[in-house]
Amino acid sequence: MTFTCLDNEIENDLPDSPDSKDTDDDVKGGKSRRGGDQENLSREERRRRRRATQKYRTAHATRERVRVEAFNVAFSDLRKLLPTLPPDKKLSKIEILRLAICYISYLNHVLELN
Repeated sequence: MTFTCLDNEIENDLPDSPDSKDTDDDVKGGKSRRGGDQENLSREERRRRRRATQKYRTAHATRERVRVEAFNVAFSDLRKLLPTLPPDKKLSKIEILRLAICYISYLNHVLELN
């Protein structure tokens, strides 16, 4: 029996600010909104160049740190709900998931007996 108990609530890619979106409105008459000459770039190339900026990389790194921290907090919260001996035993993330699966199966079995 397999249980799905973890929801994917964290978005992998948060939306960028309205100024950084790739739209055709950014280019008018061969000039970008910032006044420089706009080369005929594909949407993919414009996205690649935007992602190469320091501002974008810094924002992305910050979002990733927040995501990883939330992920670790979720594992910590799950770990607190699982019985082990000794109670303060350090478990890896995969051990926490395997133990959670076993514990949910056990609780399901107990409910079926009643």
